[in-house]
Amino acid sequence: MIKAYIWGCLTVLLILLVGGYWVVTSGMLPANADGKPPAIEKWAARSSLRATIHREAPTGPNPAALTDENLAEGIHLYSVNCAVCHGAADAKPSNIALGLYQSAPQLADDGVEDDPEGMTFWKIKHGIRLTGMPGFSGTLSDDKIWKLTLFLKHMDNLTPGAKPIWQKVPSQGPLS
Repeated sequence: MIKAYIWGCLTVLLILLVGGYWVVTSGMLPANADGKPPAIEKWAARSSLRATIHREAPTGPNPAALTDENLAEGIHLYSVNCAVCHGAADAKPSNIALGLYQSAPQLADDGVEDDPEGMTFWKIKHGIRLTGMPGFSGTLSDDKIWKLTLFLKHMDNLTPGAKPIWQKVPSQGPLS
């Protein structure tokens, strides 16, 4: 009886694996950026991201001091590396942002000010797989990533010296 139960479980597992393989290789899962992802894909991506960040993100304070100079550098880094997808102070998404899957949050509206700085640092440094969010570990130093994180943490409440710099970041579109 136990042997039959084990064989039954193995048979069901084999059927699920073969069926899953068939679904993936037959193109039943959308691979296009404008396709609607299945709920299981969204669940798996969010769960994996949450667990990875919980395990790997720094937990200490941001080593970049809250100064106009550091905020200005963070704004500059944002304008060069992030604004095309995440928008400027006007929060108008560019055509690139509108075509991304998953949608890039327009940070002037949907900011990360409430997120722990270590989480934001981790996302910038490592990127987020299958979302269009690149990792900047190969192009920006940790010091620059921390300054960018500092700006993002305070972008809704900038100092009087940094606010006009942020307001001058050009909007990327929508482009016609």
